[in-house]
Amino acid sequence: MGHLDHAAFGWLTPVLSYLMACIGAALGLRCTLRALETTGGSRRNWLITAASAIGSGIWTMHFVAMLGFGVVGTDIRYDVPLTILSLVVAMAVVGAGVFAVAHGRDRVRALLLGGLTTGLGIASMHYLGMAALRLHGTVRYDPLLVALSIAVAVVAATVALWAALNITAPLPVAAASLVLGAAVTSMHYTGMLAVSVHVEPSREALPGATTMQFIFPLAVGLGSYLFLTAAFVALSPTARERAAYASAGRTAEPAASPPR
Repeated sequence: MGHLDHAAFGWLTPVLSYLMACIGAALGLRCTLRALETTGGSRRNWLITAASAIGSGIWTMHFVAMLGFGVVGTDIRYDVPLTILSLVVAMAVVGAGVFAVAHGRDRVRALLLGGLTTGLGIASMHYLGMAALRLHGTVRYDPLLVALSIAVAVVAATVALWAALNITAPLPVAAASLVLGAAVTSMHYTGMLAVSVHVEPSREALPGATTMQFIFPLAVGLGSYLFLTAAFVALSPTARERAAYASAGRTAEPAASPPR
């Protein structure tokens, strides 16, 4: 049985992965809130941004954490198409959950359906990402811990969507993001505890890309996207702020000159 190292760089990768999860959650909550203030194409665009933010944050969290993952006795490579598929699945299924909540007539039913869909999407992303691992050996999973990780993902997703619908003030949103980041990160490490590897030494070259060839550049790119999108959302006025600006502008208009 191969010895697994989940933190080859110490606390660096766990802390960074948690930070990515928090940023994705905070941005997703803010974008969902903006979507609920609008209608039509504007609502759709905000929801797509929310789904991409949450999906990117979760994916980046997972693979930043995987930068510190190693197995004694074998190198590790990643199947590039499967890794990209895990990102697409994360965004698509999270998007389905966000749209279900935003457009559902029955809030409770929509919340439960959206939380289940999004949670399963998070779990699918995680295990697709794990399926992309290439190493000299056999990977096995503890079914009980796998089930627990999926349950954590569903609960975390449901709480995230509930927060998006019910929390509007900046400080509570920040607090909810920290909690949700912790929940998603816990799901990841619960899933990793389910993993065991039986190493089979071999001199054959492993297919796929190394973490520094593929995972690291993609994680940096998605992290940059999250930071830039967060800046855009923070600087763009809300519907209430635009209404306040318009009202202030009308109040400040000088009285019309009387006709001569």
